[in-house]
Amino acid sequence: MFKGSICALITPFRDGSIDKQAYINLINWQIEQGTQGLVPCGTTGESPTLSHKEHMLVVELCVKTAAGRVPVIAGAGSNSTEEALMLTKHAKEAGADGALVVTPYYNKPTQEGLFHHFKTLSDNVDIPIVIYNIPSRSVIDMSVDTMERLAKLENILGVKDATNDVSRATRQKMVVSKDFSILSGEDGTQLGFLAQGGHGCISVTANVAPGLMARFHSAWIDGDVDVAQSINEQLMPLHKDLFCETNPAPVKYALSLLGKCTDNVRLPIVPVSKENRSKIKVAMRAASLI
Repeated sequence: MFKGSICALITPFRDGSIDKQAYINLINWQIEQGTQGLVPCGTTGESPTLSHKEHMLVVELCVKTAAGRVPVIAGAGSNSTEEALMLTKHAKEAGADGALVVTPYYNKPTQEGLFHHFKTLSDNVDIPIVIYNIPSRSVIDMSVDTMERLAKLENILGVKDATNDVSRATRQKMVVSKDFSILSGEDGTQLGFLAQGGHGCISVTANVAPGLMARFHSAWIDGDVDVAQSINEQLMPLHKDLFCETNPAPVKYALSLLGKCTDNVRLPIVPVSKENRSKIKVAMRAASLI
């Protein structure tokens, strides 16, 4: 089961190209700080603007650098089932421990279409698949009924739930097996999500606060709710302000403040505004990160 603090990794750029050394350093730092899983090539990794060659390189670098120390769940989604299948097969070949597959965006499939999209992947690639349900970006919302159908398939083993509805954790938990990973996709609601039966979070904030995020989840698992709540309050300004503009521009700026990478992003994402840079600095100070 995937659980705990799982970092939705950024893809560092320098002069328009992937900064391999910064990426390797970031992965090692994450693991040293206690991060319990890594997701390359998700939304935060700017997967929409990576070429197939770059996408595969980022996944391969992550798997190689992690070297089995923590699980790697490779982003492999597309609104084309054929392309998602190709990326999922590559995740398997690269040695990833799982594949994160977003619900198809833009073409708005029905619930039946969603079922067959994920069933095709499960039937053709023997790798744990985590459904990424994010209606704010994909327009569509996978229903709990469809999730229940998919959870019966051999390789559908988790969900990253970014619906902002904490009750989904319990509602989904009631219809899936005990080994199905229920992961929050929203840092700001993760405490409520855990309280409703979730197992962890695929986190943007973990990019800049891996140690605090790891301690938050450890405290919750140990039953120390007061410590978990205290850390959650410390990080809440960051959870909020890392989304003051479109992800991942704010988190890349925050990482640049830590000297981990440049704040370079690819169009149509642009660097954060001067006003929001000040806001992010305040949130970083509130979390005692700078």
